[in-house]
Amino acid sequence: MRRDPIFYQLFQRFPGLLFDLIGDQPSNAGAYRFDSVAVKEPKFEIDGVFLPPESEPGVVYFCEVQFQKDEKLYERVFGESLLYFYRNTEKFSDWQAVILYPSRSTEQSKVYPHRSLLNGPQVHRIYLDELGDVWSLPVPIAAVVLTIVKEADAPAVARHLLERTEQETFTPEERSDIIDIVTSIMVYKLANLSRTEIKAMLGLDLTVEPRAIREAKDEGREEQTIALIVRLLAKRLGQGIEPEAVSQLTTLSLPTLENLSEALLDFTTLDDLENWLATNHEI
Repeated sequence: MRRDPIFYQLFQRFPGLLFDLIGDQPSNAGAYRFDSVAVKEPKFEIDGVFLPPESEPGVVYFCEVQFQKDEKLYERVFGESLLYFYRNTEKFSDWQAVILYPSRSTEQSKVYPHRSLLNGPQVHRIYLDELGDVWSLPVPIAAVVLTIVKEADAPAVARHLLERTEQETFTPEERSDIIDIVTSIMVYKLANLSRTEIKAMLGLDLTVEPRAIREAKDEGREEQTIALIVRLLAKRLGQGIEPEAVSQLTTLSLPTLENLSEALLDFTTLDDLENWLATNHEI
């Protein structure tokens, strides 16, 4: 299952979810925003960063979602995080790191060199399979756990979450966000079904356009979507994207861009991107 875009959606729409996961809510939790940041010399990008409001120095949270074993994950995460904090120390009072794993078996084996950080209060390791019963967890956290639920059980869990969304005291905007996210998770998990088939299976109104698409049309969020896709492609392929390819992205509709955000996580070379664009070009 290709999860990166799902977690981007979750954290962008519910930034407070990070603090629910680690059990520590700063007083200004609602003012945090989820973003990606870049550090030059050497050049790299950190995709998941929770930034405090700029009005006063606060804690910056680095977030990594890791569903495949990476034996140098901690070296990279701590190296990048500390360098970014060093370069921007006047903006922040402290830093913390949050790493989300599906289970302990995904964690890198060599942890001893990082024992002081891993066993201290600055680093939070979250194992999704240990968060509790998905049927009774708070809905946003349960949506995170839905990403690891077995395919056969996922439809029943998804319908349960949508029922709870209608019953509990969410705002209309929050309810719409949860519906969009649960639907997207199911699209990833059940790749043989279309989004329309998924929505029908979940009992959703097929005439209602997803909030993400409505907002993009109303507020011009296509540019943000393209910027996110460019970052994901660079991370996936290990190299920058040519301006010509970026220019092609600007001609795509938002639904097509959303399809690309799912497809790109299977790409291994720039040829894969070029072939996809050739197949999915729009007139």
